[in-house]
Amino acid sequence: MTLVNESVRSKYIGKKYCRFKKLGIKYVDYKRTDFLMRFLNEQGKMLPRRITGNSLKYQKKLASAVKCARQMALLPYVADNLK
Repeated sequence: MTLVNESVRSKYIGKKYCRFKKLGIKYVDYKRTDFLMRFLNEQGKMLPRRITGNSLKYQKKLASAVKCARQMALLPYVADNLK
């Protein structure tokens, strides 16, 4: 049954990929809040790798950039309707 669900998911959604590798981004800048917002949900929580498709290396860089942006008050820690 999971095999059928995976094939249906890949048919409609497509294969997940690391956006950082595809776009050739080497450094995740904490000042680009519009880009960082793509990796947050409506409450302001970071989305996991299994949903975003990021590699481990860039997920760690993304997490540190989001934490730095939160500390600098560029991103909120908690929000009701962020998007």
